[in-house]
Amino acid sequence: MTETITHGIIGEMHQPNIPMSIGRAAPEYEIRVIDDDGRATGVGGTGHLRIRGIPGLTLFKEYLFNEKAMRESFDEDGYFITGDRITLLPDGFLKFADRDKDMLKVGGENVAASEIEQVIVPVPGVREVAVVAKKHPMLDEVPVVFVIPHGGVAGAPPALAGSILAACRAALADFKVPREVHLVDDMPRSTLEKIAKAELRKRLEATG
Repeated sequence: MTETITHGIIGEMHQPNIPMSIGRAAPEYEIRVIDDDGRATGVGGTGHLRIRGIPGLTLFKEYLFNEKAMRESFDEDGYFITGDRITLLPDGFLKFADRDKDMLKVGGENVAASEIEQVIVPVPGVREVAVVAKKHPMLDEVPVVFVIPHGGVAGAPPALAGSILAACRAALADFKVPREVHLVDDMPRSTLEKIAKAELRKRLEATG
């Protein structure tokens, strides 16, 4: 993240990382992982990553001319709210889970878009996938998946949508299974060529 002057989470040369870990807190930073109620997350739990450093030295000093962003970006103890969800592993190691904005709230349950995407990516015929939330009158949100097939929509296997849903039903709880599968030739992109999920959500809102 650009708000930290150096890397807030690092690996260590003399101690191998736990598999899938992104490392541990760097010495010049303090890190918290908290749940939705603000309580510290235990080992194995997933929560919101917050990081504290020295403003202007190890952490950015301010958003220029934007006091509102500053108020919204720090908690009462001076920790920067990163917007990342992290799983706490033994010995202080951390594993990236998802971005807060990519979490879905399905019937009161937190669902990580990345968890569903990881199930869909290996399905034969899938080139790229993005899971986003669609508003639902009873469940608040439900997962919907956009898929770019290998060879485009015209070259997609006839049963690709069914194969995707079958893979999800076999690996995920029922409430995590996508309610819709949209095969597309391309997806909106950010300036860094990442999939612009906000635009996909707007597309769903526009179509109802």
